[in-house]
Amino acid sequence: MVNERMNRFEGNPILKPIPEHGWESKLVFNPAMFELEGRVHYIYRAMGDEMISRLGYASSLDGQHIDERIDHPVFEPKNPLEVRGVEDPRVTVIGDRCYMTYTAYAITSQIGITSIKGKDLLENNWNWADRTYPFPDVTNKNSALFPVKLKSRFVMFHRIDPNLCVAYSDDMLSWNDSRIVMTPREDSWDCVRVGIAGPPILLDEGWLQIYHGVDYNRVYRLGALLLQKDDPEKILYRSKKPIFEPQADYECNGFIPNVVFSCGAVRRGNDVLISYGAADTVISVTRLSLDEILPILAH
Repeated sequence: MVNERMNRFEGNPILKPIPEHGWESKLVFNPAMFELEGRVHYIYRAMGDEMISRLGYASSLDGQHIDERIDHPVFEPKNPLEVRGVEDPRVTVIGDRCYMTYTAYAITSQIGITSIKGKDLLENNWNWADRTYPFPDVTNKNSALFPVKLKSRFVMFHRIDPNLCVAYSDDMLSWNDSRIVMTPREDSWDCVRVGIAGPPILLDEGWLQIYHGVDYNRVYRLGALLLQKDDPEKILYRSKKPIFEPQADYECNGFIPNVVFSCGAVRRGNDVLISYGAADTVISVTRLSLDEILPILAH
């Protein structure tokens, strides 16, 4: 049973579709969530009349009450590799740039990477860098970058269905040494496929990686990993039970029922704020303590 002390924000959902905006009139979900210059920023997936995914932007001082939202897309499909949409962004701040991984969707899905200067993002100058596709012709998604280099290389988690994988790069362009880090567990809440949520968060004990798992009933839940600081392939802890699952009406009913799907989280002291798409329809946020996410830290 999932811990009932989970603190869903009472103002959920924090973002809903806007019928007057054709590009986000139907669904808003699966937002990147990251901190920059004292604010929490969201780059979220939206679908409107055409049912093609584009990315919108909103921000908040506390990560819960939205006080800025732009009325136009900040990132859109640009070439034949993205003709059916750009989906599920994750943003990692490295130096003065915000690196965004996303799913480029055409005939199949593959990973895309781009970046923008933090200063430009804060000023709403959406001049994204060139888009690159690190695994051409490979069906792939659910990717995020580590915020620091490990052993002098950039690190990325991604999913080649149904497994969580890792890859490394010297220059953020060529990615290699891809290998499986974690697989689904038989007869468990994550028995069909697993994939990361947002970028990992560094703790004293190691890297906290929130991930999603899917079961045979297509219920999406969240779990947690603790990874060794200098080796992202070394799992120190994996939650046996989900840390968060669909329970509220807006999570159980919608375009895709029974889904909580996160693409980002931020730490607040001993708590973690987790944003998530609820039923692929709206965006919500919950607050969990590290002791609940990683009970091994409480002992």
